[in-house]
Amino acid sequence: MDSDEYWDNLESRNGDGNGDGVEVDTPDDKAVLSSVHTRSAHNLSASVLRKKSDPMLVPAVGRFRAMRSMLVNMQEVILGTKLAVLFPAIPLAIAADFYKFGRPWIFALSLLGLTPLAERVSFLTEQIAYFTGPTVGGLLNATCGNATELIIAMFALRQNKIHVVKYSLLGSVLSNLLLVLGSSLLFGGIANLNKEQRYDRKQADVNSQLLLLGLLCHMLPLMFKYASAASATTITWKEAASAAATMDLYKLQLSRACSIFMLIAYVAYIFFQLKTHRQIFEAQEEDEGEDEEEEAVIGFWSAFSWLVGMTLVIAVLSEYVVGTIEAASSSWGISVSFISVILLPIVGNAAEHAGSIIFALKNKLDISLGVALGSATQISMFVVPLCVIVSWAMGNLMDLDFSLIETGSLAFTVLITTFTLQDGTSHYLKGMILFLCYIVIAACFFVQKTPPPSDAFVEALGFVPSSGGSPAA
Repeated sequence: MDSDEYWDNLESRNGDGNGDGVEVDTPDDKAVLSSVHTRSAHNLSASVLRKKSDPMLVPAVGRFRAMRSMLVNMQEVILGTKLAVLFPAIPLAIAADFYKFGRPWIFALSLLGLTPLAERVSFLTEQIAYFTGPTVGGLLNATCGNATELIIAMFALRQNKIHVVKYSLLGSVLSNLLLVLGSSLLFGGIANLNKEQRYDRKQADVNSQLLLLGLLCHMLPLMFKYASAASATTITWKEAASAAATMDLYKLQLSRACSIFMLIAYVAYIFFQLKTHRQIFEAQEEDEGEDEEEEAVIGFWSAFSWLVGMTLVIAVLSEYVVGTIEAASSSWGISVSFISVILLPIVGNAAEHAGSIIFALKNKLDISLGVALGSATQISMFVVPLCVIVSWAMGNLMDLDFSLIETGSLAFTVLITTFTLQDGTSHYLKGMILFLCYIVIAACFFVQKTPPPSDAFVEALGFVPSSGGSPAA
């Protein structure tokens, strides 16, 4: 019995073809589930790494409905991806931590374990969207699209490793705009030399404007710092120290205000994307929807339970990554900045990156652009300001000043990406330029050494570092 015959037989007997008691008995019912679901670029890019899992274990326990349903769901979630070979890294990372293996080993295994989990979170949010409708599904994707980066950032904030937060989030933006987009345009252009590659400029323009707004909010604290320092060159040393503390306080307040406005802009973007101008973002999915009709493979509560469970596992591995990143840096002789800016984003989003390139090879650039620009926009306009607000609530002192090299790299990245996408056409040379820009920036962070964090600013503001590493008033 092949897989399709088995599913048809299972539906006719139990009305349980989705593995969770959800009745999908007729083609009309399946069409209803499919019609309410709108797939995002993130979902489409990750879907190319999925595979149909053959329910070979299910007939052996056919008499036990609960166990059969559990095995069906497990095969769809665990074995339904080509990245399933990396799942053993998760228990190995936990065992390495339990038996006190080398911390660099814990870091490497945790990083590998995060790769399939990030792809599976995308799959599970897509499954939930089949039952909740496109609006809720879009909100889920907007929230969980970069769940790995957000969870790593939260654990780094809890341990007061603000430099890791800034580096990892900056690296996610740079990776999406230069590495992912550049590789997609490069390989897509080579594979389609005899075709004109075109894409919808409307979506690119919306994301470019948001990225430029985020860049402005990043540059203002940096420019404020240097402008204040330039105006304080003739005062005494004591006056300079006091002025520096006051300037840092104002810079922190400016960053928090900018973060609030960035979050407001992102909420407006979500409303724009899901309600008022939804057709702009749905255009990229029309061609893909014509190729095959997708339908739910597991039920709502199963998908929700798996999503919660995998989020908890991501949280455990993220804590391992944050806690061992310095040890890995010291052992491997690589700077923390390079690991955070380059390695973390590449490994954490490998599934989406590969999917984006595959769609570019198929001359579907709208999907590739949706992955790269959408993810970069979410990091810049949602995750970064959210981290600033959360650190404010924690009593930490994270601001939007990412230092000169980091902010400069971000500025040139956003500008060159905006200029690259302004004419609505693409060729391999554009992709090569973006890719080479990423290599140059990676080389810069490879030779850069992260200085140890200083408590001078904390002490100047009257904060006393607590025993857990977070400053307390």
